[in-house]
This record gives sequence, C-alpha cells and structure tokens, in this order.
Amino acid sequence: MIDPASSVLLTDLYELTMLQAYHDRGMNGTAVFEFFSRKLPPQRNFLIAAGLEQAIEYLCGLRLATEELAFLESTGRFTSAFLKSLEDLRFTGDVHAMPEGTPFFPDEPILRVIAPLREAQLIESRIVNLLHFQTVVASKAVRMVLAAPERLLVDFGLRRAHGAEAGLLSARASYIAGFSGTATVLAGMRFGIPVFGTMAHSFIQAHDSELQAFENFVRSHPAKATLLIDTYDTVAGARKVARLAARLARDGMTVQGVRIDSGDLGECARRVRQVLDAEGMQAVSIFASSGLDEYALRDLAAAPIDGFGVGTKMNTSADAPYLDCAYKLVEYDGRPKRKRSEGKATWPGRKQVYRRFNADGLIEGDTLTVEGDLQEGTPLLKAVMKGGRPVGGSPSAQAVREYVRTQLAALPERLRLLDHADPFVPTCSEALRLLASQVDAEAECAGQ
Repeated sequence: MIDPASSVLLTDLYELTMLQAYHDRGMNGTAVFEFFSRKLPPQRNFLIAAGLEQAIEYLCGLRLATEELAFLESTGRFTSAFLKSLEDLRFTGDVHAMPEGTPFFPDEPILRVIAPLREAQLIESRIVNLLHFQTVVASKAVRMVLAAPERLLVDFGLRRAHGAEAGLLSARASYIAGFSGTATVLAGMRFGIPVFGTMAHSFIQAHDSELQAFENFVRSHPAKATLLIDTYDTVAGARKVARLAARLARDGMTVQGVRIDSGDLGECARRVRQVLDAEGMQAVSIFASSGLDEYALRDLAAAPIDGFGVGTKMNTSADAPYLDCAYKLVEYDGRPKRKRSEGKATWPGRKQVYRRFNADGLIEGDTLTVEGDLQEGTPLLKAVMKGGRPVGGSPSAQAVREYVRTQLAALPERLRLLDHADPFVPTCSEALRLLASQVDAEAECAGQ
C-alpha cells in the first residue's frame, strides 16, 4: 500500500496537466522556484522556518508507483508518451534553504529549488503543504515559549489536530520551537521527543472512589504519577492526594505532580499549592491544561504552576491558521522571471538574504538581494541538497530546538513581545531592484 504522505499524487491536478503540456513542447529547462511568505499575519512579529526535514525526505523518495501511473492513465487526461516519461521520475535538483528554526520576515525566501522544470513544478503542492504547516505551528508555539519561559510546556493537541499527519508534525514543530515534549507517543518514537502523560477523567470516574483511583494509579506508576484532581472538587482532590502521599511514602512511592484541567486555573493552583505545602509536599508539582494560548500563559505567569499542557490553540494555530505564502518561478532556462499581478508581484531571480547583527548580537536588519551580490552580514540560505541528494545529514529535532533558542535570543525585544510591534521590513538591494526593472522592461517589449 502506498504511503499517502509520500505519494506523488498527493498534489493538485494542475501540476500534472502543466507537465503534460511541457512534455508536449519539449520544455524541461532548468527552473528556479522560491518559497516565501508575502506578509506576516497581524498577530505575528516574525515567523519560524520549519518543515525542511520532511521536505527533503519527500524529495529523496520522489517516484511514481505502477498503480499511480495506472490511475493517471485511467483518467484519460494524459498521453501514453507522457506517462511513459514519468516512469523514471526522480528529483535530481539542488535545494537551498534557511536552517530550520530561523526567524524570517515578509518576502524572504526560506527555500529555493533549482531543477528541471518538470521536477521543480511537480513538487510545488507538497512542498508548500509541508513547509507551510510546520512553519505555522512553530510560529505559534514559539510565542507560548516566550510567554512562559522556564516552564514545562507539553503538546496536548493530537486529538484535535486536523488529521494524523498534522498531529504528528505539530508535535515536532512545537518541540523545535521550544516545548518540553508531547503526549503523542509516535512523535517520541519518530523524532526522539520526550513524551509526557497523566490520566483522563474517565479513569477517575471508572472507580467508585476518587481516592482509590489515585492510589491504583500511583501503585501502577510509583515514580512518575501525576494525578488529575479536578474531576469533582479540585481542592478536595488535593487534600486526598496529600493523605494518600503520606501513606504511600511508607511503601517508597511518591506522587510526582497534580494536574488541574478546569476552572480558574490561577486561583485553583494557589489553593492547591497551599494544601500541598501545608502537608510538606513542596516537591509535588502543579500542571495545568484547558484551552490555553500564549495570552493565557502570560496571564498565569505569577500563578504557582510548574507546567502547562497546550493543545488545540497551538496545534491549529487558532488565531492565524494560515500564511499568505507562495512557491513561485523566479527563473527559467537562465532568464529571470517575475509575476506582476496586482498585490501579488514577486521579485525575480535567485535570491539571498543577508542578516546583520549589532554589537550586542541582536538582529539589526536583513537585506534581500540577488544571488552573488555580496552584502554586509550573514547569508541565510544554504545548500541542503545537491544533484538530488542531501548535503550532510538533517539535524535532530533536539539540535533544531537548541538553534531556535539561540535565534530567539538574537531577536530585538520588541519582536519577542506578544503584542504587535512595528513591522520589521527587510531592505531590498539596488541590485534586486535593477533586475526587476530589467525584467519589467523586457516584458513590456515582448508585449506581456
């Protein structure tokens, strides 16, 4: 059975109909496409590039299975000669990209593909799909990391994620953004992300006694039990935990933490903390969940809560669930190309982003320019594939997470705030402006 996530047919039909027309006219010169976001959502001061590892994996496995070719033939849309030409389809091109975890801004390409036209065109839909989703989630999750520094943050969003792949990849995106771990077990196996879990209200309700439910759970998990205490009465539940912990301590068992999932989380946490501390249980942590976002985390900053479970609003990026992003042709057959549509014009040619830092190590500004036009600062796009093969290995999720931490530290303070800041606008170089003017003049002469 074909894995849907790697299938070439996980694409838009127009990618294939364009390829048929290209094939008919022998058009397969070198094409250059770039992926970028035209603007930031109103609630974002920056975005975090994510999804590159999955994009590279997809390109490495690009090929059409026999049954996929048979399906395309059954549609009656494609010629036998064209379908025959797809039998040996592989990605043979080069890819340059910003490292995963890099903050970026409008019009800055985070990925560039250089490949024969049919390859570079065909991959568009899935590349956008992979980069867009994880970038959206990582950019949301990082705001929560900034709102709750030094707190345990756990991804709780699988059950309300938009499908299996979204649940898995949002666990990865939130972890590289700085979350401590996830409740999604497969993400732990696939990406080496720490996994966390407590219990559901159903476990408490399945018992005749809340106290008995607590005890049974601790005896099954004597070193890592976190007890959900708000099924009936949160403070009463805390008192039961205190009585139980004293009794189980004689058997060498400890309660690691308690979880609150309803009510006024701040006030409940303060009352629970008083109960626990009065019994000498200062080491028992308080973990909270229930519809949290970055603003709720900011409001709970002074509450005695050690960690948070964050789900729906992070995994769906509820306030900004999509980006105005695009994967556009910027060069074909050695000639720069530019889209000039009203409100959607693009910059032509292969581009590079140079980032400047001040004496304190903070980002001072970005310059968008044509490739080869050296500018002050550090070039952000780096080779990640050459001739269809990865350049070096992909960094682990843990390494990307550490990289994000250093990148956040380099952001000016105003951009790290949750509230909207004055836009950070990259400088467009004279070389790029000149190239755009030349392309426009050529288009006018050609009557476009």
